[in-house]
Amino acid sequence: MSITISVLLENRPNPGAKNLLRAKAGLSLFIQDENDSILFDTGPDDSFLHNAGLMGVDLTRLTAAVLSHGHYDHCGGVPWLPDNCRIVCHPHVACERYSAIQFSGYTARLKKLSLNNDYSRYRMEYSSTPLQIGERFIWSGEIPVAKPHAYGVIGSKNANTDYVKDEGVLIYKSDRGLVIFIGCGHRGLIDIVRHCQRITGINHIHAIFGGFHLRCASPRKLWAARQFLHGLQPDKIMGCHCTGKWGNLWLPGTVTPSTGDIFVLG
Repeated sequence: MSITISVLLENRPNPGAKNLLRAKAGLSLFIQDENDSILFDTGPDDSFLHNAGLMGVDLTRLTAAVLSHGHYDHCGGVPWLPDNCRIVCHPHVACERYSAIQFSGYTARLKKLSLNNDYSRYRMEYSSTPLQIGERFIWSGEIPVAKPHAYGVIGSKNANTDYVKDEGVLIYKSDRGLVIFIGCGHRGLIDIVRHCQRITGINHIHAIFGGFHLRCASPRKLWAARQFLHGLQPDKIMGCHCTGKWGNLWLPGTVTPSTGDIFVLG
């Protein structure tokens, strides 16, 4: 059984695609096999829907929409989902969050990273633990990290450090191994993959697809990721969104998907 992945939104446009397609900072993937259709993330606005129309992608019969985490460039398109759409995500996806600088006990909030989405129109399934979505699709739930990285603060008043604990990934159990779809990779590529192996009992990775959050990573972190992937030997590495040119440079053989691309994985 194969899956088809349509890149509805990515940071980069495909030079050979229709010039009416929008490319913006964010991610939205339409993933389909013989039994299920999943929308993974929505990007920052209605661009995913605009591009789906041009690409001939029907979003009216989704098995589910999966939100990797609560940053605006991944869940900003929620208001354009069909009414009563099933949405799978972490319970903390709607937390208010900001990028920030903290010094001498003072927190300076720089930019709001969340949106005040109204989720009342949808069939919400909040889960911090793994959840079977379709026949072969699994929501990872919360990904444990021993030393998580801080990405700003949560809340408009109290300065609670934001470790993006709500970030989860979408797993597809293919006949050739796991296909792991990552929104941004805030929880760390290595910890994400190990969590997916642990909860499924499947070690071989057929493909890793999404944002690896390596665009500004240190050489030490990039070298660790490179060595990990070398030992893992996945069949395909497809780094988009916040993987960045810097990240892709350190990961030889990485394919860089762009808006409008369509991939078929066996």
